[in-house]
Amino acid sequence: MVNNSIVKAYAAAIANALIIGFSFIFVKIALQDAAPADILAHRFTVSLIAAVLMLLLGRKRLSIQWSSILRILPLAIFYPALFFAFQTFGLVYASSSEAGIITATIPILTMVLASLLLGERASLLQKLCMLLSVAGVVFIFVMKGSQAHSVNAAGLILILLSALSSAIYTVLARKWMKSLKLSDVSFVMISIGFIVFNAISLTGHAAEGTISTYFRPFTDAGFIIAILYLAVLSSLCTSLLSNYAISRIEASKMSVFNQLSTIVTIGAGAIILHETLLYYHFIGTVMILVGVIGVCLPKGMLTRKKRGGDGDEA
Repeated sequence: MVNNSIVKAYAAAIANALIIGFSFIFVKIALQDAAPADILAHRFTVSLIAAVLMLLLGRKRLSIQWSSILRILPLAIFYPALFFAFQTFGLVYASSSEAGIITATIPILTMVLASLLLGERASLLQKLCMLLSVAGVVFIFVMKGSQAHSVNAAGLILILLSALSSAIYTVLARKWMKSLKLSDVSFVMISIGFIVFNAISLTGHAAEGTISTYFRPFTDAGFIIAILYLAVLSSLCTSLLSNYAISRIEASKMSVFNQLSTIVTIGAGAIILHETLLYYHFIGTVMILVGVIGVCLPKGMLTRKKRGGDGDEA
């Protein structure tokens, strides 16, 4: 019988991937009115406001201790602070295709780190399926083609550091999450994001003498809708969902679920933005789905089936 908490964890991981998949559309909408650094600042400002309101209106109260904050701080530094910072500035120098390919390697980085730091061991089937899901994402981005410009080493290094930050966060969260409250972790993560990205944004505006334009994007209704989605759903809710899932399933499994976001993004782009779907989208999607399903299979499934088959033939 399947453990009910594991089922809930997988459901949380899938919901997390769905929300993130749609978030790219809202990022595109927000970029029409604001720079990337401003979007991140406003995103985590609204997210922090939503978190505070949720605490005030809910029955639960934040009872976080300084000792817990010190334990959560490394998690929050790696994600969202370093992850989004490296990603945002990396995209200045690298194309979205190059970034997508490198980001697709996060499950592999996570699997290696989880093996070294947590002692998690994946079966040969799970490793092959993980590589298949990564190959599916890479295949889609390669077939889309990169922008016609020379590869910039600085951009690729920044994107790789972003992927590594995500992998480190997942492994550390898996190690510490069971002894921490989900609400405490999410609140500290969002608070760190609020401090870091507002500091980056306001520093940039101060240097350019454009502080007065900081809140200008909120005069556009489309930007407000986009930021509400990114802040409430794609920051606050995904923080709670991912932290819940990580506390109950292996780090490598949680990481590979993020590949589903690519499928959601492709589908959302076709339905909402009327982007064209080509044959390689479908091939890559099948590769990702088969890979994710394979990673989630119990490690001894093939062995049990083989033994069962031998017994039937005897």
